Amino acid sequence: MEMYYHKTVKFSFMGKDLRFRTSQQLFSSHDIDTGTRFLLRTIVEAGYPPFERILDVGCGYGPLGLTLKSLYPTSMVHLFDREALAVEYTRQNAALNGLDGVGIYGSLGYDDVKRNDFDLIIANIPDHAGENVITYLLQEARYYLAPGGLAAVVVVTPLEELVVKILAETPGAEITLKRNRSGHAVFHYRFSDTKTPPQPEPSAFERGVYHRQEITMRLEKLEYKMQTADGLPEFDSLSYGSEILVKALGQMGGGVIKNALVFNPGQGHVAVALWKYLKPESIVLVDRDLLALRYARLNLVLNGCPPDNINIFHQVGLDMEREAEFDLVLGSLREDEGKEAAFLLLDQASGLLADKGAVMISAGSTAITRITNYVRSQGLLRVKRRERRRGYGLLALERLDRKNQTR
Repeated sequence: MEMYYHKTVKFSFMGKDLRFRTSQQLFSSHDIDTGTRFLLRTIVEAGYPPFERILDVGCGYGPLGLTLKSLYPTSMVHLFDREALAVEYTRQNAALNGLDGVGIYGSLGYDDVKRNDFDLIIANIPDHAGENVITYLLQEARYYLAPGGLAAVVVVTPLEELVVKILAETPGAEITLKRNRSGHAVFHYRFSDTKTPPQPEPSAFERGVYHRQEITMRLEKLEYKMQTADGLPEFDSLSYGSEILVKALGQMGGGVIKNALVFNPGQGHVAVALWKYLKPESIVLVDRDLLALRYARLNLVLNGCPPDNINIFHQVGLDMEREAEFDLVLGSLREDEGKEAAFLLLDQASGLLADKGAVMISAGSTAITRITNYVRSQGLLRVKRRERRRGYGLLALERLDRKNQTR
């Protein structure tokens, strides 16, 4: 995690002095944002009795939920995020501040939440979440609150009218507090037990809350169907990085690929192309983003890959236990993570390979040049192929026989 570290933010609130390790990959890495401060202050100033069970929705690195835990030390606090890096930093910050009695985990919306009896649900709702997701988060909080429980959210001012509209159309929802300040609006609201509709049985993911559109992709001789999600790139076309990987898969011929791993799969284009061209017995998907993992899996199944052949890992990097070595590891780099993260990912990938297994990476041309030089300096992998196209590059690497590895 150290290569993602940005700074440690100090936060004093209501007599509590807290510290938060932050990453530039996460929201508000320079300081605790204004919306979070505003929401916390409205909760304290409202004079509510101490909350026993608190849920922090989309926790980031943990400032909302962990601050409330420090204020209500006997409370049980759950914090979740769809981003694995956020989950890891929240765990670090709970330990850094000596806060016990917290549950921290990955969840896509409420789909993976472990309880339904919270006294308080809090959220700093991002402005890019989209109307469907915002509606879902506001309305379905009711199914995770204890009777009489409170939901408290903050949004940027441009979303204020939308929140008012959604809550006005929600049966039994009552706004008990609304305040505005510094480009933000805070809402506290409760639900009437007498107007609660039955909770939908399928998950929000299964109901299509994140769904954008269905498309048919065509690239040279390859054709496949996709269901795409709001909040993920490549919803109607391939990036150059994915396109160069898909074309390279089509040129691999009939080689036997038993076990394959795709990192950063996004909507799942590369994973689907892998399945359509090479039909591996096992496909492992690894990503920081739980939404990407679930859509990539969905699209593999949509294109005929047996569900039992697919495993997903919600984590940062490729440090993982596995029962079998991989014949192929491939994916597009997150270049905003920096060169050290790219080098670590490459080292981890090489450690997962079977003898003569291959790694295929796409990235910007500068990043590919940097990685090529790193590979040659380490002696773990051999450069098999390198391509450039429109400012992007493909690098295909092969693992050397272990007896011939040198450093």
